[in-house]
Amino acid sequence: MKLELRFFASLREALGVSQESITIPDSVKTIADLRAHLIERGNPWADVLAEDKVLRCALNQVMVDANTPLQEKAEIAFFPPVTGG
Repeated sequence: MKLELRFFASLREALGVSQESITIPDSVKTIADLRAHLIERGNPWADVLAEDKVLRCALNQVMVDANTPLQEKAEIAFFPPVTGG
């Protein structure tokens, strides 16, 4: 399955990349699976996307949770939680 990944704010800075086109194996079915797949790349991916880190995710510009199924050619965006005053 082909996906377009986007990384924002501190994630983009830590990874040194703002976007990436990837092809994932058939075993990667959900947002959680995708995150685990990216963590397997090692650092800095493992550190930035670690499961103990709070991250927000969107699929095709709609906020989703970790159990959301992936879709062919979807845009997946990862970003840190945002606070405001």
